[in-house]
Amino acid sequence: PLLLLILLLLLLMAALLRAAFALSTQRSKPRIVSSSVLSGRLHSFQRVTCREGSFCPQRRCFSMELSPLTAISAIDGRYGRITKDLRPIFSEYGLIRTRVQVEVKWLLKLSSMKQIKEVGSLSSEAINELHSIYKNFSLADGERVKEIERTTKHDVKAVEYFLKERVAHSKELSSIAEFLHFACTSEDINNLAYGLMLEEARSQVLLKEMQNVIDSIRGMAHEHAAVPMLCRTHGQPATPSTMGKEMANFVYRLDQQRNQFAGVEIRGKSAGAVGNYNAHLSAYPDIDWGHVAESFVNDDLGLSWNPYVTQIENHDFVAELFDALGRFNTILIDFDRDMWSYISLGYFKQRAIAGEIGSSTMPHKVNPIDFENSEGNLGIANAIFNHFANKLPISRFQRDLSDSTVMRSIGVGAAHSLIAYRASCAGMKKLDVNAKLMADELDNHWEVLAEPVQTVMRRYAIEEPYEKLKDLTRGKGIDAERMREFILKLEIPESEKERLINLTPSTYIGNAEAAAKAI
Repeated sequence: PLLLLILLLLLLMAALLRAAFALSTQRSKPRIVSSSVLSGRLHSFQRVTCREGSFCPQRRCFSMELSPLTAISAIDGRYGRITKDLRPIFSEYGLIRTRVQVEVKWLLKLSSMKQIKEVGSLSSEAINELHSIYKNFSLADGERVKEIERTTKHDVKAVEYFLKERVAHSKELSSIAEFLHFACTSEDINNLAYGLMLEEARSQVLLKEMQNVIDSIRGMAHEHAAVPMLCRTHGQPATPSTMGKEMANFVYRLDQQRNQFAGVEIRGKSAGAVGNYNAHLSAYPDIDWGHVAESFVNDDLGLSWNPYVTQIENHDFVAELFDALGRFNTILIDFDRDMWSYISLGYFKQRAIAGEIGSSTMPHKVNPIDFENSEGNLGIANAIFNHFANKLPISRFQRDLSDSTVMRSIGVGAAHSLIAYRASCAGMKKLDVNAKLMADELDNHWEVLAEPVQTVMRRYAIEEPYEKLKDLTRGKGIDAERMREFILKLEIPESEKERLINLTPSTYIGNAEAAAKAI
């Protein structure tokens, strides 16, 4: 009986060891969970893996649907409500939509050419149907293209096949379906699609938001045109101006860069695999394909034709475009930092918003968070724009693919810029100028009148005017009475003495008020 008991215990231990080993093996394998994840404005299916033992909320594996709470990027998450106007343009949906538009318009271009008898003129019904495909392009249409791409593993070819599906029911259009994507390389479609996206973003969103920033600052320039303030050069007290004039400086600078951004030509090509119309000429050698491409890009798409290209449009204009936008952003960073500093000096008071909290530990705080937010987003945007400018004009030989993933990110810098523009405008709406503080500060800095006094002394040929004022004022406190005493001793006309005596730091503002009102 004892031996039997020992044998039974050994068998039980072996069974337990086998079970433990099986459980350990199972846990070491990743669990696979399928889910539908919203990507941009399209649904795509992703497989999510999670290993036991890694961090997992509630100690279980699951995937998250994209939402403002789960988005990796702040531009789709925290700031998604601000960037939503860019989603139809720069999302995957937006890229597919404009690709469809280019493919359709290329087919329509071919149908308008008498030399291409195989296509011929289309009926008005067929033309309207083709236009409706891209004008009414839906999310479901975009999902269908992505579904086709899962088979083709080629995004542009998937668009061609989608269009062939859409015209299959029409005898007239299906008979010319093989002229979809005729003589085109993928980049003939892509470069023009991106060009259309950039033009739409520029005209419909960015220029308007840039103008809102300029107009908001212009409003401050006019409102505070006559409010005198002590300037600072090298951080030290300097010749006075008005708050309005300092705002006007930014209005002028920003307006210049906005105009340059608006004036950049968005260029495009439609010249085949290496830019020489090889395939075009092989099929129709008697057609002037350069002229056709020029007309297609300029007239049909509203872009600017680039005649000298390789497989790709060289992206020089993209660098120009975002360099101009980056300069606008740099000036706005300068503005944000000045506003932050003026608030710090007390020149502006921030209105407290009910319910808002400035600090988790200091209840009194009202922080200039809008200008800080703007500055941070502008920095990210400009870092991206700088990479565009440095990378995109470079491509190995007639083309390499390194530009592709970069071009897919052109909306990111624009989105951060948009967030910044809205933040700066929001910050300006919360400010009240503290004219009394600025006036009191000016009254404590009569030394700034050393400049006009020594300049009048020069006019009347008094020796060493600069040096005499330097001895009186440099590094020394001086008040109205000491300045008055100095002026009375000058050998200048009495009328000039009276004019200088009546001058105060608050009235020594030159043409600042007029300049601010004129902007």
